[in-house]
Amino acid sequence: MDLLKGTRITWLGHATVLVQTAKGTNILIDPYIAQNPKYPKNFVLPAKIHYVLLTHGHGDHISDVVPIATRHGSTVVAIYELATYVAAKGVANTVGMNLGGTVQLNEVAATMVEAKHSAGAQDEHGTHYVGVATGFVLTIAGGPVLYHAGDTAVFGDMKLIQELYRPEVAMLPIGGHFTMGSREAALAAHLLAPKVVLPLHFGTFPPLKGTPQQLAELVDAGIQVVPWSPGEAI
Repeated sequence: MDLLKGTRITWLGHATVLVQTAKGTNILIDPYIAQNPKYPKNFVLPAKIHYVLLTHGHGDHISDVVPIATRHGSTVVAIYELATYVAAKGVANTVGMNLGGTVQLNEVAATMVEAKHSAGAQDEHGTHYVGVATGFVLTIAGGPVLYHAGDTAVFGDMKLIQELYRPEVAMLPIGGHFTMGSREAALAAHLLAPKVVLPLHFGTFPPLKGTPQQLAELVDAGIQVVPWSPGEAI
């Protein structure tokens, strides 16, 4: 896909995505691996994962952050309260930020943007406030602009994300029930106006019924919906 300019994006089931830039920076978003029924069997992560990005504190987005960060020498980037929470759980290197902020991750400028979703983290001591749900815009020097929406409903200010950052590739949840479904994701795509939509957060569990095929029938002409499966890369 020419617009990626050497960037590789691999879907690892649910909302877990591995982004590998042409210059060799590896970024893992929302690591849900050991208990993820759709994680591709026999997929081997790179030895070095430079950064792990967390969109919010739900277990199906952060459950493997400690072992991944420890094993792969990663710095974890998240909203401030969630970064503090995972640091207390054993993550050695964290970057806490907040909505509207940008941090430089090698050649990738990571901007934290709004999402509409709940965001508490649960452990043996109960449910904890760990900030609010977020998404990330990744502006890769010499490469594309990517948007990972996290878990979200459609919201009108996605238009601001389009105006400010002009993402070329949008990774959107489409399953429904816990996030927007295909109909709402089609409106999100209309507001964001990307060239490509990579569907996420569908098919993992029975309530997540949205499909890429449904979305493809609803999006604006000229937007490509990729009907990928876990383990596939573009």
